[in-house]
Formats: sequence, structure tokens, C-alpha cells
Amino acid sequence: MAERSKPKKSGAGKKSKPGGHLPSREAILEFISENGGKLGKREIGRAFGIKGDDRLPFKKLLKELKDEGLIAKDETKSLRRVGELPPVTIIEITHTDTDGDLIARPVSWPGETPAPLIVIAPDTKRRAKRETFDEPPAGVGDRVLARIEKSDDETYPFEARVIRRVGKGAERILGLFRRAKGAKVARLIPVDKKIRVEFEIGLDDTNGAEDGSLVLAETIPGKRYGIPRARVREAFGDGDDPRSISLIAIHTHGIPDAFPDGVIADAEAASHQGLKGRTDLRDIPLITIDPPDARDHDDAVWAAPDDNPKNEGGIVAIVAIADVAAYVRPGSPMDREARKRGNSTYFPDRVVPMLPERISNNLCSLVDGEDRACFAVRMVFDRNGQKRGHEFIRGLMRSAASFSYKQVQQAIDGSPDDATGPLLEPVLKPLWAAYRILAKAREARGPLDLDLPEYKIDIGAEGRVASIRIGEKHESMKLIEEFMIQANVCAAETAEAKHRPVVYRIHDAPTREKLMALAEFLATLNLSFAKGETVRPANFNRILKAVDGTEHDRMVSDVILRSQAQAVYSPDNIGHFGLNLRRYAHFTSPIRRYADLIVHRALIAGMGLGKDGQTDDETAGLGEIAEHISMTERRSMLAERDSKDRFIAAFLEARIGAEFRGRVAGVTRFGLFVKLDETGADGFVPISTLGGDFFHHDEILHALIGERTGLTYRLGDAVLVRLEEAVPITGGLRLALLEGGSEGKPAGKGDRRRPPARRGPPRGASGGKQPPSRKPGSRR
Repeated sequence: MAERSKPKKSGAGKKSKPGGHLPSREAILEFISENGGKLGKREIGRAFGIKGDDRLPFKKLLKELKDEGLIAKDETKSLRRVGELPPVTIIEITHTDTDGDLIARPVSWPGETPAPLIVIAPDTKRRAKRETFDEPPAGVGDRVLARIEKSDDETYPFEARVIRRVGKGAERILGLFRRAKGAKVARLIPVDKKIRVEFEIGLDDTNGAEDGSLVLAETIPGKRYGIPRARVREAFGDGDDPRSISLIAIHTHGIPDAFPDGVIADAEAASHQGLKGRTDLRDIPLITIDPPDARDHDDAVWAAPDDNPKNEGGIVAIVAIADVAAYVRPGSPMDREARKRGNSTYFPDRVVPMLPERISNNLCSLVDGEDRACFAVRMVFDRNGQKRGHEFIRGLMRSAASFSYKQVQQAIDGSPDDATGPLLEPVLKPLWAAYRILAKAREARGPLDLDLPEYKIDIGAEGRVASIRIGEKHESMKLIEEFMIQANVCAAETAEAKHRPVVYRIHDAPTREKLMALAEFLATLNLSFAKGETVRPANFNRILKAVDGTEHDRMVSDVILRSQAQAVYSPDNIGHFGLNLRRYAHFTSPIRRYADLIVHRALIAGMGLGKDGQTDDETAGLGEIAEHISMTERRSMLAERDSKDRFIAAFLEARIGAEFRGRVAGVTRFGLFVKLDETGADGFVPISTLGGDFFHHDEILHALIGERTGLTYRLGDAVLVRLEEAVPITGGLRLALLEGGSEGKPAGKGDRRRPPARRGPPRGASGGKQPPSRKPGSRR
């Protein structure tokens, strides 16, 4: 390993005086970027002269940078800036691109985002030296120690110069197996659109795969030039079968989808919990309200007027949750597997559950008419929705009914059916009246009020997409959401009161950089956004209200959404910005989220409600658990998104040449991403197809602007496009723009922050996709 040089100062070395003279965030980030090697809190603090009373605030500052996703620990526990690589590191050469360049990825990559692609730079001097000593050059499958430099290429943001080979590594690739009749070799077409080259598979390495099969293969070290080689490790069946789409997402993102035998045995050995040691809640008509296609029912609700004369006009509400902690004990096989998975992952055609079916669909599913162990919270609110008190109960319940959101909404609106009719007066109306009271407090609290459409994929016969539609929205959904939020708040408050550590659901305020960019963008619409004051959700809600119903409403909503931080799990509470809450911890879905199971155990231990509560080992590892389950949540979100993209591409493949209305959902210097109104699909319009002008990318305006004509394509613009290509295996859509854009001021070379856009499309443009949106935490 090359000898490590001393850290560069980069503004460090100016001693900070006790009492608040801390380095700026920018100075810390710059220092981390410029210095490779081992950088921990101690090394950074020493560089900036942190002493005495400044140590705690300095530690808090580093934690804020970490929570915001700006820095992360690598495999050596060193701090690195997220999205950057150290100057010298080990990388693995995975494939060659269409130009014959060797492409690599870092062996270790901190954070949740996909590892960047690295292009290997040619080095004629070292090549001559190697050939002199008969040392073969590095090729696909090799691991090398390399010197890393940033590049200006968006496809390959880093360039590497090989120092030496350090070993072999095999890259696993999911792809489509192709073998022509009589061919002496087969081919592998990767499903990952970032890998823009096919692999050669020898007939001895097919592992029984047939033409058209979806296979998992691994690369085989080969010669530097020519077609890279691979061998089939596992075949999953017909790649054209729509049921393979979710398998692609599962294996691409590394989501565990098969329970080990020991976990299944642990689940099968579990038995129903009885009344012993529990409060009998079976006479309370708790009901479950879920989507019509819900795979599990883990929360039930009930409410009624408070009969306490001192709380006139107040209400009592109960939220009962399946008592998963009673069946999944700390350290058990089920517990270890649930922690590994972190959460359930939901696809249009299947679910990869966090827990075996015996638990999630049986013992812990609140089926109506069946006794079920539950962990409930009883809450009392006054007439204005302000909570007066709450208590947690381990009980035994019996659901009175299971309804869909639509059923409940229709009943409240005056059209009950045979199921909701008998419960309308005794259960549903009191529940609705309680929600109205809670809604008053919600409105006064003022959480972030983003209302974006969600698209629903309906799966029909043989696993194929039957239809794609905008999901229905009912006020009954808000009812359940508000009840769950209140239960989650109670959980966080009780854990804190009992001095039990938990993982909070935290959502930080937007960073200053994002707020500055948002303010600049809103200024182009003559909308003011105060940057100097402490930002609150109300600041964003005021903007959203101002553009409601105008041509800019969707665009402004999208930009505000992108300005928000990512909600994550942490044992350190900073509150939930989006919900405008000081304390918030997930309690309401332990069937599908490990975070909720942790909270249940903390409450059980803190309140002395059983011997199956939080253990010392779990408490000591909460920091690592929180980081892990934040990663698994992000992994599931990406997998679910990829799966939807592929299902939609398969659905639209038969409509190539059709025209669609849509809106510009993303602007890059390579072209436009367009979201289709009909399906919510994201397609790409290459810049080379926009006409003969030379377009500049304006980052502030989120626009492409013609240098000669001033023709402008801007985020949120309504457009008409034609579908040119749909690739189900990658989920990519390529579009041609037919109508849209507006006249504007021609873009000059001296315009601020307007690097010239490319005339041609990026490599692999037909498969381009917009980065995933970030949402504040929600129930579903």
C-alpha cells in the first residue's frame, strides 16, 4: 500500500477557541474531500484545533453532516464525503463499455446510493513496463489498486490509473441468456442499463439455461480486449415471463427472498398467545381499514366520546397493533433474519416479507372474528385535538370487521353496504367524529402538505399488467394516517419518559444549499422564499398554496419535494421536520418494519410488560441497527421503483408509436425526462432529437434553453411525446418530443451556471431514468 501523506490543511489549522469557534460545515467537507487515508473524528478535530468546550458541539456538527447524508463511514471506519472516493483505493473491473474502455466499481462504497462507475485511463508508460516483464495487463474480473481522479463525464464521474493488480473478483450479473441455434457460444444481456456490453458464455458454462432464460451469472477473468466472459450460476426461467420482473429487482438489489430452514422452523413452532397476562379488549369493536389488496392487517382502530365530565367534547381513541414481539424474540432465528431484511418489500405482483407467512399472515394478522395478541395505546384528546394523556396495554383483541378505505368512505358519505351498514352508527361515525377533532390539531400543527399523485399497477392474468391508473384518494386514508401518527408520537414520548433508547424516525430540515437553490428557482416565478429565517413546513405550504391551481403547481411541488431531506432511523432524536413533530418513532407496523419491533421491545422493557422486551445487546447496537434498516428501506424503495418501471415498459411495449401527454419531470444536459400523464412512466427525450439548435442547461431554472432561438424546455412544462422504444428488461422508455416548450431569451455563453449541453444523447439514453424522489416518512 502506498505510504499515506500528511493531511492537507484546507482551512484547518486555524485554532478554534473554546466557546463556539467551530469550523464551518463547508470547511469540514472540503478538508475531508482533500485528504485520503484514515480520517476519524479525532484526526479532523486535531486539524481544526478542537479543544475543551468545543468538543461536544464539534461532535454534534459531524453527526449532523452524517445524518444529512453528506459524510459516511467506509469499511475502515474512516469518514468520507458521500459520493466521493479516496485518492487511492481498490476497485474491481467489471466490464468493458461499447468503446472498449475498461469499467470498474469501488470494492467498498459507503452510503445507500449505487456505487459510481469508474473508467480506467490508459497508461502507456506502465503498459510498456509490464510487457517488458511479461506481466499481463489488468482485465475484466481483476481487482486493482488505483489512483482516483474526478472526471467531467456524467456517465463515468471518476477516472482511475492502475497502480497494481491485487487479486481477482467476480461480478455477479443478472441478465437475459441468449443462444442462437447451432451457435458455439451463448450471450448474456445484462438487465442493468449501466452495463452497456454483452458477455460471452461458453457452452460448458450455461448451467442448463435455455434461450430466453433470466439467469444470474458471474464474470470470468479474460483478456483485456474483446468480449468479456461469464458463467451462469442460476437460471430463473423464461425472461419474457412477466413474473420475472420482480425477480430482476430482487436480485439486482440483493434483497433476501428465501427464508432459511431454521427461520421457518422457528416460525412454525410459534403458537397463539392467550389471555394470560393480557388485558381483555375483545369487547371493544376495533376494526381494520386497509387498501383492498392489503397483504396483512397489523393495525386496528376504535374511538368514542370521552365520558369524563372534565373533558367535555373530548374523545378516547385506541390504536391496537399486532404483538409481533410476543412471537419474535431477541436473538432468535426469526429476529436475526428480520433484522437482516429490515423491512418487507412490496412489488406489484408479490411481496418479499420481513417475517415468515406463519407470523405475518396468520398469528400477527388481525383477522376479523379471531382472537389476536396486540399491543395497544389508549389515547385521550380534548375537543381541540390536544392530547391529555395515553397508556400502553398488552392485550387480546378480536377485530369486529376488516374494511377497505373505499368501503368506509362510501359509508360515511351515505352509501353503506351490507358489511359497513351495521357498524355505521356504533363504530364508524364515532371514529369519523374523532378524526375531525384530530384534524383540527393537525391543521394547527401545520405539517408539510405535499399532495402528489400515486400510480397503481393492476396485475391481471398470467402476471401481466391489466391497467395502470392514478390511485384513489379517500379521506378515510387520512383518518388512519392521523391515528397512526398519534400512536407513533405516544411511543416516542413513553420510551423517552421511561429512559429506554429506541430508534426514532427522524426527518431533518432541508440543507442550506437546497434552500438557496429553491429560493433562486422560486424567484424566477416571482415567488419569494425567506432564506434567512428558521425554515418550517409552513414556509413551504405557503408557496404550495400560492401556486395551487396554476400552471406551475406540479412543477413547484416537485421542486419542493426534491429539496427535502431523506427520512431515516436514528437512536438520536432531532424530530420530524415534515410532520412538524418533536418526537416520533415508528410503532404501528412491526410485521413489516424492524424499527417498529425495536420500539415495541423498548416499551415492553420500560413498562415491565413482559420478559420479551429490549435486551442489553440490542440497546448497545442501536446505532448500527438504525444505519442498517435505513439502508434496507432505501434498498426496497429503489427495488420497488425499478420493478414498476419494468412492468410499465412491458405494458407499453405494444404501444410503440403512440402519442402521450406528459410533463417534463427532469432536466439534464443530456435531455429531458418526461412523466406520462396516463401511466406515470418516466421516459427520456435525448437532446439530439430536440432540433438543430444548441441547448444550454440552466440549473437554476431547471431548463434547457436554445442558444439561437431561445426555445425553452422547463421542469413542469406540458408536452406531447411519441413512444419510440420500450425495453422491459431494463424498464427504459425513449420518447420523441412532438409539442411543448416555450419562447424565451436565447442562452448566451456568459450566462450564469449554464454549461453547454451536449448535442448528442448520453450513452444508453434509451434506458435513462430520473433519480428516485425523496419523501418524508409516511405510513405506507
